[in-house]
Amino acid sequence: MPWPRRTRLRTAGAVLAAALVGGALAAPAAQAAPPSGRLTDLVNPFIGSRNDGNTYPGAAVPFGMVQLSPDTGHTTGYDYDDDHIRGFSAVHISGVGCGLGGDLPVLPTTGEVTETDYAKYAAAYNHDDESARPGSYRVKLTSYGGIGAELTATAHTGRQRYVFPATEKANVLLNAGQALHKVVSSRVEVLDSRTVRTAVTGRGFCQDTQPYTVYTLTRFNRPFASYGTWRGDRVTAGSKSSTAAGRHGAYVRFDTRKGRVVEATTAISYVDAAGAARNLRAEGGSSFDRARAAADAAWERRLGQVRVAGGEPTLRRTFYSSLYRAFLAPNTGTDVDRRYRGWDQRVHTARGFTYYQNWSLWDTYRTQAQLLALLAPRESRDMALSVLRIGKESGWLPKWGYGTVETNIMTGDPVTPFLTNAYRQGLLAGHEEEAYAALRRNADGVPPADSPAVGREGNAEYVRNGYVPFLKGRPHTKPGDSDFDHGGSATLEYALADAALAGMARDLGHTADADRYAARAQSYRKIFDASTGFFRARDGQGAFTGPADPAKSEGFHEGTAWQYQWLVPQDLPGMISLIGGKAKATERLDSFFAYDKLLADPERTAREVWVNGPYDYYNADKYNPQNEPDLIAPYTYLSTGQPWKTTDVVHAALTLFTDTPTGMTGNDDLGTMSAWMVLSSIGVFPVQPGTDTWGLSTPVFDRVDLRLDRRFHPAGRFTVTAPGTSATDRYVQSVRLDGAGRQRTYLTTDELRGARELAFTVGDAPSGWGTGAADAPPPMTAADGRPGRTG
Repeated sequence: MPWPRRTRLRTAGAVLAAALVGGALAAPAAQAAPPSGRLTDLVNPFIGSRNDGNTYPGAAVPFGMVQLSPDTGHTTGYDYDDDHIRGFSAVHISGVGCGLGGDLPVLPTTGEVTETDYAKYAAAYNHDDESARPGSYRVKLTSYGGIGAELTATAHTGRQRYVFPATEKANVLLNAGQALHKVVSSRVEVLDSRTVRTAVTGRGFCQDTQPYTVYTLTRFNRPFASYGTWRGDRVTAGSKSSTAAGRHGAYVRFDTRKGRVVEATTAISYVDAAGAARNLRAEGGSSFDRARAAADAAWERRLGQVRVAGGEPTLRRTFYSSLYRAFLAPNTGTDVDRRYRGWDQRVHTARGFTYYQNWSLWDTYRTQAQLLALLAPRESRDMALSVLRIGKESGWLPKWGYGTVETNIMTGDPVTPFLTNAYRQGLLAGHEEEAYAALRRNADGVPPADSPAVGREGNAEYVRNGYVPFLKGRPHTKPGDSDFDHGGSATLEYALADAALAGMARDLGHTADADRYAARAQSYRKIFDASTGFFRARDGQGAFTGPADPAKSEGFHEGTAWQYQWLVPQDLPGMISLIGGKAKATERLDSFFAYDKLLADPERTAREVWVNGPYDYYNADKYNPQNEPDLIAPYTYLSTGQPWKTTDVVHAALTLFTDTPTGMTGNDDLGTMSAWMVLSSIGVFPVQPGTDTWGLSTPVFDRVDLRLDRRFHPAGRFTVTAPGTSATDRYVQSVRLDGAGRQRTYLTTDELRGARELAFTVGDAPSGWGTGAADAPPPMTAADGRPGRTG
């Protein structure tokens, strides 16, 4: 049978040469879609698969439970530089920083089954015989006489098609005992001549976690000639079932001398074996080709919500690849019968909504949550309701949740801006008070000792003293990260969350709470060291601690005081005043972004001055576009009266995104970085997480048409135009919203919903647009504790 056309990968140098003219992103006139007219042809799933971008190239549908993808030995699954595939496993998370998922790697082989460690029986391959597109993947394995493998997916199933050489010993190995996380125990059962069932219990993500179980059911399109199981190094032919910890699995064998094609469908469930069986019955009936076509169509519909005109082909490929990754997660946790396993480890039924799981909230609250609220509001509503369910069923709102458990990875209070953003976007209609009660409990308390959650672990000290102390070496009482290890950044994150909650409280008539949270939102001032002019962590006695040099600061999670200095979106005027006013703030911003060097050579500055490796978070005084703490920082120039510098910095950062395996800046973190790229390319960015404020900068396309849900956006569309935008003509001269001129450098959600067109006029030099005292986004809370603009 014919192989799908391969996705070609270009060298980084060729891509940058094509994408950059005069050191900035070029955008000459071009059509929105490729010659075929299909946007899915523009997506390259291999982007981010090298240099620890930690993306995966395999098959998934938007927000699907299954992500069937190859694992090559990298901690998070696939690395483009590896040359062997250990198996195609059913669960992957895009762009995480630690091993997670990788359940049930399946691999076709030939001959006797003698090795049971997938690092040893892994099959060789090369990229010349590998391709991927949204919803499907294919590769030619060069080991075992040459085996073709194709993958596709539905929401709850992963489809496999293998083309074996002619042999009487064509095997499919189902490895239940090895994964990207620690496998605690597993069970395999050969149910009949075509079906294998497994249950895999695993744990671990960066640190130890509570265990969770994935149930799978795999059905083949033809009977086995024979089968067996293995346990450790021992292979037992004819064995039908086994339960074990450690290396463990089953193999099934076919005679392919007359028919070389073997197909299999694997359904998964986090509920139970019956759930996997129902998922298989509901979604496993169509042919492989029909399932692949359906997956492609699902992605075409999603990508078709955004149509761009202008922009060089490389830029469009990079843009649509980013949009694709932004729709990969969160993932449905609901089986086809509407059941799901909650964080109380009990089975529940989702009535009137779809239950979602996998919550990298420390990352996604800054960009991806807002993009999904705009483009996928129905799903975003259900995601917000799912987070509320977690709070109800487990006793506390989540921080970083995977599957059915809390991992407690990262710090601060990300769930508050996540849910207040949902509230501001109108996604919590009918659930406002329920959400507020859960957020109030989270903001004012700490989870009990018997709860797996850490919540706002430093809350007692924060409420009492106005800061979370940095307690170096304090023993962790629960798995995951501790806010006391990162007291400086935890304080800033708590204060941001308090500001977002203050606005929601005021809207709902909880005036005393609103005043209290607005006052607490000023807690960032408690860790400002006037002697250095930067934030600085305090110890348990209240003294500033760690080196005075802000580039070598301690107590900031995955960053330095330089990189966290602008994480005060609730009160940038107050922050700017603290450091000496707009002139001083501009001087510091220019140093932070190496602005003079950036103007001379933006791409080189981004790659050689800003970026020092995907996990190099510390000992730096420059912008780190590869991590979340300073994603908003380029937009701070809107508050210093120099909006053109926002454009300069944003466009330089966009050069880090290319259509090569190295084209992801840092870990994607469940679509966070991809959403930053999409929103910054459109020119509308959420500058105050947890609110309804969108900052403006120059788009990189002549025109962007957004198709929106009429239930949330009455016009059903929103168009952004910037005719002639280019490397040289990148500065805003004027902005009009539905024909009315505006000087403000931001929109509110209501304005975005009520309008049809945002029109930029651009030129080759900065203008006076957006430079007035009242043009910048107003503070969420003022220095005296009163709320800023809300609603």
